[in-house]
Amino acid sequence: MAFALCSFFLLLGISGLLPGASSNPLNHWKKIRCPSGYTQLDCHCYQFRAGPSSFVDAELDCIGSGGNLASIPNKLANIVVQELLREGSASTGWFGLHDAILDDDFIWTDGSSTDFRNFADMEPNDTGNCVEMVVSSGEWEDEDCASSFPYVCVLDVCHGSKSDDSSPCPSSPTETAT
Repeated sequence: MAFALCSFFLLLGISGLLPGASSNPLNHWKKIRCPSGYTQLDCHCYQFRAGPSSFVDAELDCIGSGGNLASIPNKLANIVVQELLREGSASTGWFGLHDAILDDDFIWTDGSSTDFRNFADMEPNDTGNCVEMVVSSGEWEDEDCASSFPYVCVLDVCHGSKSDDSSPCPSSPTETAT
């Protein structure tokens, strides 16, 4: 009986008939669009900014565009940020990781949480409280936040207002494989 009841609610949830439950259609990713000049990866739109700017000024510029300095949740996003910086002829660049509030407690400017880290050997070494990417290797180093570098901004188009579909993105692209 319990199995039948669970199956019934699962069927209602999948079909969209259960209030509060929604399923993401297989073509959901096709409905997500980044603004012109941005590079899309899943629910995120990345854009290189030549600056150069300090970490704080770069973050303020990204906020002014509706985003933040880029958070990097995985290796693929790290490669995207690295390539955007490379295409912009940058040797180093800011993204949104820092430990300015509490030393060695690195947090993202957009408040996201991820365990992915790509620090170079012997890093972080307390050179500064903000994190830059070295474009040649894609590895991260801590740096003085007042230093001026190019940077990469990110927009979340699934949970913000830029998507043409009001449903949130799934947590990973594998949930909507086409």
